Amino acid sequence: MSENPLSSIMGRDMAVDLGTANTLVYVRGRGIVLNEPSVVAVNVKDGRPLAVGLEAKRMIGRTPAHIQAIRPLKDGVIADFDICEKMLRYFIHRVHQRRFAKPRLVICVPSGITGVEQRAVQEAAEYAGARKPAYIIESPWPRPSGPACRCRSPPAT
Repeated sequence: MSENPLSSIMGRDMAVDLGTANTLVYVRGRGIVLNEPSVVAVNVKDGRPLAVGLEAKRMIGRTPAHIQAIRPLKDGVIADFDICEKMLRYFIHRVHQRRFAKPRLVICVPSGITGVEQRAVQEAAEYAGARKPAYIIESPWPRPSGPACRCRSPPAT
């Protein structure tokens, strides 16, 4: 399997599963490279992200008043656009290590989300550094409803 030489300059193809609990990142040719909680710790005074993923999750309930741990996704959709964009930017830079990498990005979201929610996900990916357009794929399972349905597994047949 030969790789396109431009992909090493522009960034590899990536797939992101934005989950309410965890975010998975898959890179073509390398497999799943990241499986981290969807949490961002932010300095409230200036809006800077201080930690993302597992490190931010460890900060929940243990931070001073000016640091807040935020989950930017609720029920599989973006609840806080700016924080989600910062989280995606962090994951892209963590995977690529290059400053100007602009990977092609496929994002998995729950089925049944509105067009506005889809555009919010796409814009967050583009602001985070993905090449235009970032493709949105709806998962075949409906969005969970109610407190008992928090799993992402397919319905039993």
